[in-house]
Amino acid sequence: QVQLQESGGGLVQAGDSVRLGCTPSGRVPFTQWFVGWFRQGPGNMREFVAAISWSGGDTYYSDSLKGRISISRDRAKNAVYLVMNELKPEDTGVYYCAHRTSYNSMYYFTAASYDSWGQGTQVTVST
Repeated sequence: QVQLQESGGGLVQAGDSVRLGCTPSGRVPFTQWFVGWFRQGPGNMREFVAAISWSGGDTYYSDSLKGRISISRDRAKNAVYLVMNELKPEDTGVYYCAHRTSYNSMYYFTAASYDSWGQGTQVTVST
């Protein structure tokens, strides 16, 4: 199972932007399927943020966050990035990178469809 490493979290001010990164540990390449970002705020369930198809680069976003976020991949660096703009205090939470390493019939926005996860990176948005 591929282990993932997130980076880029921290304490930011409302209105700022943050860029989170996700790379597989041990230089294991991403496979052709999806790499996604999920988040979990205090007292909340884990929710879908964005996903990207590693092979084709197709991107998918949470409807509630669309317009403020952007997911991208760098095939040369074997990395996926999530940029969040105009941060709000309600964006506070732990952000997880996830990788679907094989085909399944579940939708890309379903956490259960991903079989590798990172430990998460904390993003705290202060007023």
